[in-house]
Amino acid sequence: MNDKQLSKYLALLLRHEPQQLGLELDSAGWTSVPVLIQRMQQNGLPVDLDRIRQVVQTNNKQRFQLSPDEQRIKANQGHSISVDLGLPALEPPTVLFHGTATRFLEAIRKEGLIKGKRHHVHLSADKKTAALVGQRHGTLVILEVAANRMYQDKYTFYRSDNGVWLTDYVPPQYFKQVDIHEA
Repeated sequence: MNDKQLSKYLALLLRHEPQQLGLELDSAGWTSVPVLIQRMQQNGLPVDLDRIRQVVQTNNKQRFQLSPDEQRIKANQGHSISVDLGLPALEPPTVLFHGTATRFLEAIRKEGLIKGKRHHVHLSADKKTAALVGQRHGTLVILEVAANRMYQDKYTFYRSDNGVWLTDYVPPQYFKQVDIHEA
């Protein structure tokens, strides 16, 4: 299992299916690193603390966080299971961005940006990050979200530990299409 595969597997375990290895997440999404390593090894995956540390430190999206003593790990956001990330509500910048695929545009224009199975809609502070997120879904389109206008209209925003902006919903009147990039 290479680092990318390990990162994807950790995302699955820490965001969606901890029960797959019998892991227990606390209310904030943390789980024991020693238990995680033991369960992965019992399932034939050669993982140790150095490997976990490497994936956490080199993940370009900073999906994970290790506790200072490296005894616990969590996903920073993107959960479909119930966790309380304990993030304070913050005033967002004037605009934020969302990367997606053109095939989703019609539904987004009708329904807005919805969180789907996740707890929040994910937004980026810059187009480059939005492009990295959206390009994996097909022909990339970047939407500009009038985040501060939403905030003034009483929508709540949070910023995760890795800088991703989160909100519950973005109605269609708060975004515009800014770029399309062919894959």
